[in-house]
Amino acid sequence: MSGFRTYERDPDNPKGFRIASLDEIPPDEIYVLDTETTGLEGAPKDLVVDVGICRVSLRRGTVEDVYSSVLGYDVDSWDDYHRNAWIFENTDMTLEMVAEAPPAIDVIEDVRRILRNKTVTAYNIAYDMDKFLFREPWDMKGEFTLCNDIMLAATPVCKVPSEYYGRKYRFPKLDVAYSKIVEGDPAGIHGTQNHRALSDAQMASYVMIQMFRDGNYEP
Repeated sequence: MSGFRTYERDPDNPKGFRIASLDEIPPDEIYVLDTETTGLEGAPKDLVVDVGICRVSLRRGTVEDVYSSVLGYDVDSWDDYHRNAWIFENTDMTLEMVAEAPPAIDVIEDVRRILRNKTVTAYNIAYDMDKFLFREPWDMKGEFTLCNDIMLAATPVCKVPSEYYGRKYRFPKLDVAYSKIVEGDPAGIHGTQNHRALSDAQMASYVMIQMFRDGNYEP
């Protein structure tokens, strides 16, 4: 543990302070990533077709767009499973956009360069990271410091009843967490989630900021 110390307000004693090590101070810069994909099974069967990254300052409560790109593939070689993916049927994304986008490997390297040695999270780490970024061809496990999952932190806040025995609350969908937790509409979705990566990263960022302010999120 670091020998350096600082002083912070004690949440159990609003008039007092406690000594905290630097290791306990949350990072001021967190990168929030979101992906849109061809399916839920993960790589290598499924492919990332859209990626968005925001940079968040928890102390200032700011969200900055850092990166957004569709990933390019040879869609003529795709089978019906990929061509008829949910993302193409339910959003403004098209196969033409994928065919004309920068090559996927170039986007992957852009993301690697941006996230290397940074503090990173996602709304659903088990999906974005474990099923995609930590698998080939991304293979980014160990490239950055992973902090707490936003969705897991939002679960006891949103209190969406679970239909499964033994589980009190279900994991809230992003639009549910955004509507229940965030004041106003800072991400500018106007009541409808568009399921594009950058917009979803913005929504997740504001959920994280509000939970941090309310004492419900620790990186």
